[in-house]
Parts: sequence; structure tokens; C-alpha cells
Amino acid sequence: MAGVLSGLLNLVTIVFAVSSMLSVGLGHTWTDIIGPLRNVRRVGRALVANFVLVPLLAYLVVRVLVLDDSLAVGLMLIAMAAGTPFLIKLTTAAGGDVGLSATLLVLLLPATVIYMPFVVPLVVPAAEVSVGAIALPLILSMLLPLAMGLFVKVRASGWAERLQPIMAQTSGYTLMALIGLTVAANLPGILDVTMRSILAAMLFVGGAFAIGYLLGGRNPDARDVLGLGTGQRNVAAATVVATQGFDDPDTLIMVVVTALVGLAVLFPIAAKLREREGRRHGLAEQESIVAGAISREGQPNKPPPSAP
Repeated sequence: MAGVLSGLLNLVTIVFAVSSMLSVGLGHTWTDIIGPLRNVRRVGRALVANFVLVPLLAYLVVRVLVLDDSLAVGLMLIAMAAGTPFLIKLTTAAGGDVGLSATLLVLLLPATVIYMPFVVPLVVPAAEVSVGAIALPLILSMLLPLAMGLFVKVRASGWAERLQPIMAQTSGYTLMALIGLTVAANLPGILDVTMRSILAAMLFVGGAFAIGYLLGGRNPDARDVLGLGTGQRNVAAATVVATQGFDDPDTLIMVVVTALVGLAVLFPIAAKLREREGRRHGLAEQESIVAGAISREGQPNKPPPSAP
């Protein structure tokens, strides 16, 4: 039974990642995705948040709560892995800029592939990390579908308009299946996790979101996307390293628990961000109406046109 659940989980994970990235590519242009990367300051803040400050946060959480070594390694692994297709759904739930979230993924995914094989052995000397084992799944399930979607958008816009809603709906259904299968496949280990581990995951996710949000700059959309993108880590990359380089199952369990806690914490945050966005747009609309009324009142009364 465990083997069946594991196989289904792998399949659903791939379908979710591919459909999410296809949906983004089919709904946006290459300029939409790459354009924001020209903002050097914003790019620098995103890299510092995800690959410097978040790992430091995980280290502090591990030290303060005195986690067991295997659990501490799991939290550090997920802290060093950034960029996840969950960000697309989180941004949608927040009513944010989905194109900007795809831009962040295009930045963070290659950076994760380069960063983890070099940094993980320094932080955890016992780890054995293969660049190819991390890079290949991320490229095939995320970057390649995004590129395919962008290509179809340019070459066959009619097909892109028809396929995009289907891919978006598919990613929504597979997200629910992914959460359920993740819990079912890892239930014994999840039940054995202590409250201290869950508290560590909650502090980590909340702190990571705060780091991204505070470094997001003045643009509300950029703050929301960077906050959500920094809070939700790359479970796929962390899982690859946990299963490839460590024999203790608690390391993988901590990765899974942190991922589930991330969804439980960040989706309510996304809902609050959506409410705030709605209020902001409503206020802007009211100000526009008032400004128009004042402008009309300030115009001199013109005499009615004379009869011909």
C-alpha cells in the first residue's frame, strides 16, 4: 500500500508542477516573465531573502528550539531550497500578480540548482548531493513546461486561450490530491513528530514570509509575491536531497511537515492579502469617482447651444 501511495504521490506531483507552469506560460508573454528581472535591486533582494536570510532563520530556529539532529537537517534542507509551483496557487489565492510570481520562479529555480549542491555539504558535511538529481526534475517539470506554454502563447494564441483554463483547473484539482496523498503517504511519521517540530516549522514559515514581505519594496504586488514565494519553499528539491543523502527518515519527515505547515499558514495569509487588495482597489475606485465629481463641479457652466 505504501508503494502505491508513493507512486501516486510522485505522479500527482509531476502533473501539478507541469499544469501549474503550463498555465502560467499560456497566460503570459516572455516579456511579462523576463521583464521584471531587469530590476537589479529587486532581484538582489529576492536572492538575499531566499538564500541568505531564510537559511539563517532556520539555523536560529534550530538552535533556539534545540531540535534533534535529523529534524534540524530537514529544516535546514528546506530552508536552502527556493522556488515552487505552489507559489502560483498562493498568488492566485492572494489575488496577486501571477506573472510576477512566475518571474520569481524563473529566478529562484536555477539559483536553487546552483546553490544547493555547493552549500548543503558545507552546512551538513555528511550530505551527498548530486547536481543532476536536483536539476533534472526541476527543469523537466517546471522550466520546460513554462517555456512550452510561452511558445504556444506566441505561435498559437487561440490554442493558448483554450488550454490555459484547463491547465489552471487541473493544477487546482491536483493540488488538493497532492496534499491528501502527502498526508496519507507520510501519516505514521507525521503522527510521531513532536509539537516542538511543528512549532519550529510554524516559526520558520512565518518568519520566512515576513522576510520576503519586508524586502519586497514599495510595490504591494512585489511585496505579496516575494513574501509568499519566500515563505513557501521548494519541497521537491529538498525531498531529493533528503532521500538521496540521508538514511534517517526523520529528515524527510521534517521536510514534509514543514511543507504542510507552509500551506496551512500561507493560504490563510493569501486570503487576508486578497481582502486587503479588494479594499485597496475599492478605495482607489471611490477616490477616482470623487476626483471626477470635483473636476466636473469645477468646470464653468456653459450656456446651452442656441437653436439653429
